[in-house]
Amino acid sequence: MKYLAAYLLLTIGGNAAPSASDIISLLATVGIESESARIESLISQLAGKDVNELIAEGTSKLASVPAGGASSAAPAAGGAAAVAEVKAEEKKEEAKEESDDDMGFGLFD
Repeated sequence: MKYLAAYLLLTIGGNAAPSASDIISLLATVGIESESARIESLISQLAGKDVNELIAEGTSKLASVPAGGASSAAPAAGGAAAVAEVKAEEKKEEAKEESDDDMGFGLFD
């Protein structure tokens, strides 16, 4: 992801076809070590392609992915019961911890 981000930053900066050395030097300015094999793979996959067209194509593909936000209203109805249940469990756990504190001897006796 960092290599793609560097590639995109370089293209926005005016470099239409960034090379591996361009990406490595950009990442080195912020102290990131680079793997040349991954950079070469990225460059080979993006060679001859327009970045703006790739972004537009990806955006249209993401638009068809369901977000799943419709089911968030259902848990809100039972939320108060769940909170009360959690508080009851916490009180039970505290009672157990207190009974374990006094086991008939002290640490510094």
